[in-house]
Amino acid sequence: MGTLRDLQFALQLKIEELRQRDALIDELELELDAKDDLIRRLQGELDRLRVTLSCPGSATGQHRASSVRVKRRSVLTEPTNLDLNLILQNPPMSHSKSQESQRVIETALRENEWLKYVGRELSDLVDCVYLTTVAQGARLIREGDEASQSFILEEGKLEVSRAGQKLHIIEAGTLFGELALLYNYTCTSTVTALVSSKLWVLERQVFERIMQRSSVLRITQCVDVLRSVPLLCALPEDDLIKISDVLQECHYRDRDYIVRHGVPGDTFFIVTSGQVEVLERRSVSEDSVCVSVLSRGDSFGDRALKGEVSRSLSIVATGDVTCLALNRESALRFIGATENGNNEPKARTADEGDGLCRVSLSDVQVLCHVGEGRYSHTQVVHLKNDTSRVFVLKVINKHALVSSGNRARVLTEKQILMDARCPFIVRLYCTFRDAKCLYMLKEACLGGDLWTLLRERGPFDESAVRFYTTCVLEALRFLHGQGIIHRDLKPENVLLDQKGYAKLAGFSSAKQLASLQRTWSFCGSAAYQAPEIILHKGHGVMADLWALGIFVYELLNGSPPFSGSDQLKICAAVLKGIDAVEFPEAISNPAADFIKQLCRENPTERLGQRNGVRDIQGHKWFEGFDWDAVCKGSHTPPILPHVQGVLDFSSSEDQTGSSPVDDSDWDKDF
Repeated sequence: MGTLRDLQFALQLKIEELRQRDALIDELELELDAKDDLIRRLQGELDRLRVTLSCPGSATGQHRASSVRVKRRSVLTEPTNLDLNLILQNPPMSHSKSQESQRVIETALRENEWLKYVGRELSDLVDCVYLTTVAQGARLIREGDEASQSFILEEGKLEVSRAGQKLHIIEAGTLFGELALLYNYTCTSTVTALVSSKLWVLERQVFERIMQRSSVLRITQCVDVLRSVPLLCALPEDDLIKISDVLQECHYRDRDYIVRHGVPGDTFFIVTSGQVEVLERRSVSEDSVCVSVLSRGDSFGDRALKGEVSRSLSIVATGDVTCLALNRESALRFIGATENGNNEPKARTADEGDGLCRVSLSDVQVLCHVGEGRYSHTQVVHLKNDTSRVFVLKVINKHALVSSGNRARVLTEKQILMDARCPFIVRLYCTFRDAKCLYMLKEACLGGDLWTLLRERGPFDESAVRFYTTCVLEALRFLHGQGIIHRDLKPENVLLDQKGYAKLAGFSSAKQLASLQRTWSFCGSAAYQAPEIILHKGHGVMADLWALGIFVYELLNGSPPFSGSDQLKICAAVLKGIDAVEFPEAISNPAADFIKQLCRENPTERLGQRNGVRDIQGHKWFEGFDWDAVCKGSHTPPILPHVQGVLDFSSSEDQTGSSPVDDSDWDKDF
C-alpha cells in the first residue's frame, strides 16, 4: 500500500507540475504577442545583416537567404455567390438572442485584433450568429478538418490540443477560429469541451454575404444619387459606378463656406445630408442674400465642370452638412472630354511573338528546369531550329488542376496574357496541350525576380526603385485601362528581362472586373492585401495601387511594412494602418509620403484614384525622373543581368509528351 500512496503522491506532483507549465505557456504566448511589433521593426535590419555576413550569389549566402525568408504564396478564394440581386433581396438570417448574449458577442468581436475594424457591419454580425452547444468531452474542431466557421464561447471551457498535446484553455467570452472567415484552411489543432459549453457560430459564407451586401448597398445608393443629377443622369450605369469611385466625401459645420463667390473652382458637389444656402451678391456694395436652399440630392458647381474660371455664387452650410465632391478632370473622363491620351493603354509594336503562331510543342527543346509550383513546373526551352530563341515553358498538370478547382482560373490567366500587348508585362506567345498537361510558352525573363535580387543585394536605392516602380505602373496602366486587376503585385512577380527592364508576371489571381467594378474574393499575398480585401468589402483597381505602396516600401527597406507571426497578425497590422508604421531613416520623406498616399485606408483617398497613373507621375517623389525614357526603352536600367550562361548547357533533353496538338481546344478538354 505504501508503494501505491507513493505513486499517487508522485502523480499529484506531476499534475501540479503540468498545470504550472500550462500557466507558463499561456504567459509566454501573451509575451510573444506583445513582441510582434518589435519583430516587424527588426526584420529589415536582420535582412541587411544577413546580406552583410554572406557573399551574394555564393552557396552559403543562398542557403542563409532561404533559411531567413521564403517566397510568399498567394491565396485566392472566390466568393460563394456573386448574384447581386440575390445579395440585395435576401439578407442573411438573423437569430434571436438575449441582451446578455448580444453583449458577450459584441464584446468578443470588438476586442478581436482585426474584426474590430469591420465598422458598421459589426451589428449585423451580432444578429446573424447562431447558437450551438457542445457536450462535455465532445470535439468541436478536429485537427485536419477544413474550417469554415469561427466561434464565440459564452459559457463553458474548451481545451486546445495538437497531436495529443495540450496547448491552452479557451475561457468564456473568447472568439476563436476567425481565420476561417478569411478563407478555407485546414485546422492545425483539436478543440474539445472540458464541460458542457454554449457557443455562438459565425459562418464564413454569412460573413462574406454581410460584407458584400453592405458594399453593394453603398454603391447602388451612390449611383441613385448620381442619377438624380441632370448633368450625369444620361450616362451609362458603368460610368456612374466609376464616377462613384472617384467621389470624395466632404463634411462641413454650420456656416462653413463650401464655395466662395469669385474664388476659382473646379469641383462639383452633391448634397447627401443637411442643407446649404445659396448666396448671391448682386453688387459690390450690397451684402449677399440667400436665393435658395439646397438639401439631400441637390447639386451645385456644375459650371466648374464646364470650365467656369471663378465662382459666381457662394454656398454656405446650415448645420452639419455632408457632400460628395467630383473634380473637373475626373468628370471629363465620363462626359465626353479626353485626357490627352494619358490614361490610354500603350500599343505594342510587332515583336518576336508574332511569328510563333505555327510553333508546336515538338518544336521546343528543354534547356533546364527552373521552378516548381503547386500544380505546375517551369522549364527554360529554345526552338530546335533556332537555338538563339529562348523561352519559358510552363507545364500544368490537368488532373491536379481539375481536382483543385482551378480550371477557370487558369483559363482566365491564359486569356488575359494572350490579349496583353504591353512591353512591361511578360508575354504569353502560344499554348499547347496533350493528354496529361497544358503548356504555356512565355517570354523568358532571365534576369531573375526582384525578390531574389532583394535577398542577395539588400534594399535598393531610390533611383532604382523609381525605375522599377515606373515599369510596374506602366503595366498597371495597361491592365486597368482594360478593366483588369492584377491582385498579386509583389517583388516575386516582377521579373527582369535580358536588358534589365522589369516586367509584371504572376497572373494567377488576375481578374476582369464586371458589374459594379468590384470583386469580393479573398486573394493576394500576406502583407500586400489591401484593407478592403481583408474585410471582404469589395475591391477594384485601387487594391493594386495599395500593393504598389507596399512594393515600394519593401524594395527600399528590405521587408514590407506589415508583418506578424501568422496571417491574422499580419491582417491586424494592415488594418491598423500605414500611419502606425515607423518608417526607417533609409526611406526619404518624399518616398514615405508617396507610400502613405498609396496606402490610405479608404480607397477613394489613395493617390491615383482620381486620374490614375497621371496623378502618380505628378508626385514629388518622381521629380526629375525621366518617365518617358523608361517607356521608350532608352533609360539605363539600374541592374544589368548576366544571362548568357543559360544558353551554354552542355546537355539538353527533348520535351516528351503524348501526341501534342495545337491550342484550338485548349480550354475544352479538362
